[in-house]
Amino acid sequence: MDDLQRITDRLAITELLVRYCIALDHMALDDLAALFTPECRVAYGPDERLQSVGAAALRSSLERMWRWSRTSHHLSNVLIEFDDDDTASATSYVLAWHERADGSTATVYGQYRDRIVRLEGRWLIDERRMLMNGNDAGFTLELFNAERNPAPPGWIAPDLD
Repeated sequence: MDDLQRITDRLAITELLVRYCIALDHMALDDLAALFTPECRVAYGPDERLQSVGAAALRSSLERMWRWSRTSHHLSNVLIEFDDDDTASATSYVLAWHERADGSTATVYGQYRDRIVRLEGRWLIDERRMLMNGNDAGFTLELFNAERNPAPPGWIAPDLD
């Protein structure tokens, strides 16, 4: 593969990872299916509720994000390695800022480890594992206040106490 194609692939993969963060911030969960393979495997933690197989299950598991009134995900340090022309591994870091309904905030520092595949001419996330690198009880930076889609009809916030 020539250098120009590799640069193009790196940009497309990085854009894919950024689009994921944007979808979460807007709670555009229906958009996630376009970013993952139909049979993707995702693990955000050891708890069974934080793991999913398939884009539909991923959407369902991410509904837990509705408990936050705002979120802001910031991706950085994207490292991409190609296994072959149609398979890559990506490691990136994310600062995920969350605001509760009462105005209090929490920040999570994490790392995504992704297996990315090219299907039908576009890159998709096939496997994702998130590792927690720490968290913070408060965060004072003013972050972009994205308009979010309304909660799904009938959705009830889980009791987290």
